[in-house]
Amino acid sequence: MIGIFLAAYYIPWDSVLIRQAGLEAFMMLQEYARQHVLTCLFPAFFIAGAITVFVSQAAVLKYFGAKANKILSYSVASVSGTMLAVFSCAVLPLFVGIY
Repeated sequence: MIGIFLAAYYIPWDSVLIRQAGLEAFMMLQEYARQHVLTCLFPAFFIAGAITVFVSQAAVLKYFGAKANKILSYSVASVSGTMLAVFSCAVLPLFVGIY
């Protein structure tokens, strides 16, 4: 926190180069947010809804429960992971749908 304060204090904000760099950083963040939402979050919500509707909780526990065959569980998880977008933002709706 002290480092952030010192950086904010000593950065020459009146410099054109610093202002342009800050503007470019926010423009890159905006582009990332737009692309990420359209290509990752919307499909994740649709996949989570489909899993909730079409896959029962008993079927999930059969393959991923405590008593499941480990080789079969890892095989199903590997195949599922190649088809689904598995990262922090998209995996939350999937797990909520299963839970």
